[in-house]
Amino acid sequence: MKQLLVGLTLFISVPALSQTKQDSLQLLQKTAGLFHLNFTSAEADSMLESINDYTAIYAGMHRSMPPNHLAYPFAYNPAPIGFSIPTQQQKIVWNIPTNVALPKNRAELAFYSIPQLASLIKNKKISSVELTQFFIDRLKKWDDSLKAVITLTEDLAIKEAQQADADLKKGIYRGPLQGIPYGLKDLFAVKGYKTTWGTTPYKDQVIDENSFVYEQLHKAGAVLCAKLSLGALAFNDLWFGGRTNNPWNLRQGSSGSSAGSAATTVAGLLPFAIGTETLGSIISPSTRTGATGLRPTFGTVSRSGAMVLCWSLDKAGPICRSAEDCAIVYAAIHGTDSKDPSAVNHAFNYSPKKDVKKMRIAYAENYFKRLNKDALEWKALEDFKALGADIVPVTFPDSGVYNNNLVSIILDAESAAAFDELTRSNRDDLIERQDKNFWPNTWRAARYIPAVEYINANRYRSTLNQKIQDFMKDYDVVIVPTFAGSQLSITNLTGNPALCFPIGFNKSGNPQSITLLGNLYDEASILEFAKAYQDRTDHNKKHPALFKQ
Repeated sequence: MKQLLVGLTLFISVPALSQTKQDSLQLLQKTAGLFHLNFTSAEADSMLESINDYTAIYAGMHRSMPPNHLAYPFAYNPAPIGFSIPTQQQKIVWNIPTNVALPKNRAELAFYSIPQLASLIKNKKISSVELTQFFIDRLKKWDDSLKAVITLTEDLAIKEAQQADADLKKGIYRGPLQGIPYGLKDLFAVKGYKTTWGTTPYKDQVIDENSFVYEQLHKAGAVLCAKLSLGALAFNDLWFGGRTNNPWNLRQGSSGSSAGSAATTVAGLLPFAIGTETLGSIISPSTRTGATGLRPTFGTVSRSGAMVLCWSLDKAGPICRSAEDCAIVYAAIHGTDSKDPSAVNHAFNYSPKKDVKKMRIAYAENYFKRLNKDALEWKALEDFKALGADIVPVTFPDSGVYNNNLVSIILDAESAAAFDELTRSNRDDLIERQDKNFWPNTWRAARYIPAVEYINANRYRSTLNQKIQDFMKDYDVVIVPTFAGSQLSITNLTGNPALCFPIGFNKSGNPQSITLLGNLYDEASILEFAKAYQDRTDHNKKHPALFKQ
């Protein structure tokens, strides 16, 4: 196989007739076998001229490499034909408490919720500048332990905090995020600051634009304190500065790729952060660190100004310490600026006081049956039932067309195109990992995914979309063990929203999570149900002892 691929590379890089014609014909026939095709000698002979024509076109394209931000002019839409995106937005009344006091032990402020911090700022019990300096000091103190900060944006943070205080003094109140510090995964561009994508080839890169997510949070009055670590090019937790660590266990990585976003939030170094997910990069670090992470419906947050990994899979969402915090942040960042072809506006009608007894809740019985009876997921299921909801067993549909593992074809092909220049320049040799399971090798192998197969994988994906939506439409929430079966890959393909949050600790003292799945464009239901659970439990209110200082 290796010899065949080497031969194919030579074949497409020089005119076919520089070899003997017979060699070219045999190589074509062998290559076709990779894709389960069988061409006769006569058919192969007829192809030679067309293939040489294609090669000439490729050569012209390769004279200048498309940058990562160059748009892919086809928009993926996860909604089946006939699906109507909700657009009637209702006013959200946030539950901001009025009686919040500053703690005697100022370190406790690190773990206050967004509503609690919003109350302190709105009622002028603390200024945004004071709060911002508090969190910047914590970032400086603890980053040697976590290795989660790529760039500290201290000057910008103080400037934004001063503006938040000045606006409040003038009677301008923008909402619960006004004056609240936060962090951005360092694949979102912010003018005047490096956007490193977590890897050596881009560690000095400065992009002269503001990402949509940053602009939305700026409008909400939030204060950017740091650009946070991600595994190299959004894979795992290893970046050019080292490995980002789990606040509960510093001998363990925080998983990825939104490693810094999860670690800093759980350690109380920031009230919240923004992550992204292509195939688990919000869910996985949220599980590892005990954060509450929202992966929104695909296309509900514009990705303009963000690194592209996979045009039809990338999503941006909040990583917080509670579902209510996630709702507040998501309300600020969802929407579009018309610069992302896949992004849409939709109504986010979250209600903090939702009566969950009236919700249609199911759990994936086929996944739960695989767990030991003492697994924390079973205890969580009983706690969910105690909320008064009628929770019915269902079988999550993870068989059929998905067995073809469509996600690897789609993700590998799109990401290889997004980083074509990196591969062709051989700068991929600078990426922190060089094993066969990491990006450099994946993108080399992806050269042998035919366009025909990539397109057909997406056609089968549309069948999967319809299948999952037909299943989900009867429920507001479906409860699943976070990494059970194929649901993580399937729901990333179909674009359904998911919320991951802690449900306790295993015998080793590491956080364990559970996941709620929702219908397309219905982040509200999974957040409302999780809030009801977190109001009655304390798993998300437990914090790593080391960082309580």
